[in-house]
Amino acid sequence: MQNKLKFAIPLVFFLGLCVFLFQGLFSDPQARDAMTLDRPMPEFTLPDLMQPEVMYTQDVFDGKVTLLNVWGVWCVTCQVELPYLTALSEQGVHIVGLYYDQDLDPDFGIKTLARVQQEVIDITDRLGNPFAYNIFDVYRDTSLDLGVTGAPESLLIDQNGIIRVHHIGDVNHRVWQNKFADVYLELTGQTINGVAE
Repeated sequence: MQNKLKFAIPLVFFLGLCVFLFQGLFSDPQARDAMTLDRPMPEFTLPDLMQPEVMYTQDVFDGKVTLLNVWGVWCVTCQVELPYLTALSEQGVHIVGLYYDQDLDPDFGIKTLARVQQEVIDITDRLGNPFAYNIFDVYRDTSLDLGVTGAPESLLIDQNGIIRVHHIGDVNHRVWQNKFADVYLELTGQTINGVAE
């Protein structure tokens, strides 16, 4: 009996591991339920990236449908999506950046705020600036509260500050049409067809 038990325990463990790994083969890494979906924006008090004396709280999302884009200049994919986001903003989509910079983290090195600001200006001058403003998530606390795993990620927030869509990865024409457009139309009554691919 004990010999059978010694054989059965590793076999059950091995089969469980196989099932777990097999499911991972067919899952979409960008499709996961956000822990904050259909919940209010978490509380925060953070400065404006360009005007640090200006402070924002979660109340800035009340009264207006907002696409919150988590990004940084160090993120290549963020740069790729800037022209498309700029085109959306030109069509009336209110876009706010939630900016964080890895180089302000001691693990990555030291960078001055002035240098970060100049890098943001350089990138947005070159690729487009879709942002009404950028909230500076200095220590990434708010990003963590939102369940953000990296950049870029985008969240569609309704007029009541409730997160309605959470997308991991860049926003492009296909993503906008498939994931955001219907919810945006429901919230605003405004059709944004996106821009040409």
